[in-house]
Amino acid sequence: MSTSNLTMLTDLYEMTMMQGYFKSGVQETVVFDAFYRSNPSGGGYAICAGLDQIIDYIQNLRFSEEDISYLRSLHIFDEDFLSYLKDFSFSGDIYAIPEGSIIFPREPLIKVIAPIMEAQLIETAVLNILNHQCLIATKAARVCYAAKGDGVMEFGLRRAQGPDSGVYGARAAIIGGCKGTSNVLAGRLFNVPVLGTHAHSWIMSFPDEYTAFQTYAGLYPSACTLLVDTYDTLKSGVPNAIRVFREMKDSGIPLVNYGIRMDSGDLAYLSKKARRMLDEAGFPDAVISASNDLDEHLIQSLKFQGAMITSWGVGTNLITSKDNPAFGGVYKLAAIKGPNGSFLPKIKLSENTEKVTNPGNKTIYRIYDNDTGKIRADYICLAGETFDAEEDLLLFDPNEPWKKTRLAGGSYHMRELLVPVFQNGRCTYTSPSVMEIQAICTKEKDTIWDETKRFVNPAKIYVDLSDKLYETKKRLLNQMNHV
Repeated sequence: MSTSNLTMLTDLYEMTMMQGYFKSGVQETVVFDAFYRSNPSGGGYAICAGLDQIIDYIQNLRFSEEDISYLRSLHIFDEDFLSYLKDFSFSGDIYAIPEGSIIFPREPLIKVIAPIMEAQLIETAVLNILNHQCLIATKAARVCYAAKGDGVMEFGLRRAQGPDSGVYGARAAIIGGCKGTSNVLAGRLFNVPVLGTHAHSWIMSFPDEYTAFQTYAGLYPSACTLLVDTYDTLKSGVPNAIRVFREMKDSGIPLVNYGIRMDSGDLAYLSKKARRMLDEAGFPDAVISASNDLDEHLIQSLKFQGAMITSWGVGTNLITSKDNPAFGGVYKLAAIKGPNGSFLPKIKLSENTEKVTNPGNKTIYRIYDNDTGKIRADYICLAGETFDAEEDLLLFDPNEPWKKTRLAGGSYHMRELLVPVFQNGRCTYTSPSVMEIQAICTKEKDTIWDETKRFVNPAKIYVDLSDKLYETKKRLLNQMNHV
């Protein structure tokens, strides 16, 4: 995290391929697409995140003398290639879907147009950054959806797979909808809210629970959330918290941002009992917060059980996306620029239908329903294609083309998703702040149907191909079948 030059954050075969291109004189400009094949956790969508770190990586892409000395020590790189690396920088174009956007499988999240050596080198780092942050932002969105408007706090730093995952996972969790993080470094780096209470050790370090609560309230009267399950939640913790709240009120201390937190036990039962005790004591606005290995499914279950919890601290299962710990993004060659300056489409075949790539230099349009503002479909087409939303548009499933939907002209509108980020190696895009990206994400989530947000058998929003792209793909498939 402390160094911005991540040039060597790559797989060895990227470097050996680079030298191969260099030695062979292969310098064609190519198109690579970064995309993913299936939504995490069996969901109906994902959240795009990580672009700002990709921008930082590209801007600092250079080989230091120490880097070159290390590569020389491997005894697989020639001096002419190492000499070339001394002045290396990225000179190509990058297009991307902005952070916070709703995304779907098989559409390019990042499109790289660059000399093949440059495009090849950046594959590993782009995927490393994109895969992690998209995964955690998506998990956070699911958790926040389950919370139904309650505040969700990201509490996972100590369980994250290392400092980078903890810091950038917290960033992604905020983008996905969390109201704050326990991670102080993430708070400083990204200017996002930091939140927290105290541990059981605080209680245990005092002669008794009441004294621990009283001391904490004296230190933080305007942010007084007391952990009530160190000894006995209902017989000790909640009564002692009420005693302290009453003393604060009698002393004229305004009761703001106050309440209790539970980290163990039957949270549904305990929260209902605690709510009644707090209300009867005259503290109906006291917040009841809960943690303890929560995820979207447990939160949804607790909501269904009538739990009186309105603030959720989610750690391990969020910061690691424990049930689905990998996003599965890939980076595939889609086109090579020919001698006449046009792009020649390329396709990768596979016995698995989902692994057959979409060829060509492409862009994506998102199609919205005019009446509801919801997404009807995403439409991948060849770059340069234009459409008139006043005309009918026939959509079809590219894998099962007999499944068709006709959108009447005037009933929909379209928006291009990919935006220019780098042009000729120069960054032309200004990233919003993390909290601004969160606001974008909140609006984006409103454009997907409730049926798509559900956790079990979500309704699918289709990613379709334009007629031109579909015919291009069919032509290449037919050519390959005749090899």
